[in-house]
Amino acid sequence: MTRVFAVSDVHGHLEKLTAALHVAGLTDADGNWAGDEDTRLWFLGDFFDRGPDGIGVLRYVRGLIGQAPDGAIRMLLGNHEILALGMYKFGDTFVPHDGITLRSFERSWALNGGQDRDQELLTDDDVAWLLDQPLLALDTDQLLMHSDTAEYVEWGDTIDQINAAAGAELHSDDIEVWWEIWRRTTSRYAFRGPSGPEVARILLQHLGGRRIVHGHSIVADQLGIDPEFLTGPHLYAEGLALGIDGGAFDGGPCLVVELTAE
Repeated sequence: MTRVFAVSDVHGHLEKLTAALHVAGLTDADGNWAGDEDTRLWFLGDFFDRGPDGIGVLRYVRGLIGQAPDGAIRMLLGNHEILALGMYKFGDTFVPHDGITLRSFERSWALNGGQDRDQELLTDDDVAWLLDQPLLALDTDQLLMHSDTAEYVEWGDTIDQINAAAGAELHSDDIEVWWEIWRRTTSRYAFRGPSGPEVARILLQHLGGRRIVHGHSIVADQLGIDPEFLTGPHLYAEGLALGIDGGAFDGGPCLVVELTAE
């Protein structure tokens, strides 16, 4: 039987990630891939920022991908990949806009937990690999995304269209285009509140799947508890959305969640 797992928002906490993967039976005691041939693992973005070793998380995941069967481990881009790549690509270049406040990727990167070490050790090969990763996927009839936002549909009407359009934009050198990608993927909370279930339902009708699985917004904040007391993901929006961001950078766990098919 196929088993599918998802993890999100590691934010530089490599030790939490390796421990959680081992507890889930996906790696051995040495941190090597141990999943069987019918196991898949999805990373839903945000390797970087807020924690000490984002580059270490990236290198570890890329190493695991090399050990696993083709397609067994996959990644979606999070807003902090966009931010880190924008910082790498544009630095302190001013982003034109009509407001008064100066804005640049460097400023947003610094305000959002950017780590000098990640930028110093990021290579052109790392950048090229990240730029080819998608934003959305469908697995076990579940719609996988980093951010709890409906803004993905601004790129297209299907998962393939969205990934292709966003990918093309990420391969451009237009800072305003990049800034809009950052803005869209940073938005959140679309599936909360009274209108949340309907937003989730419409998104699923357009893109497919029976449930949305996302990171980006810390589950403990939604539950009103301290992240250190969190023990699992949060199913909400009338069962149409599953939040899996354990808040690893804020004292919470790195959640490795098994996604069950129905």
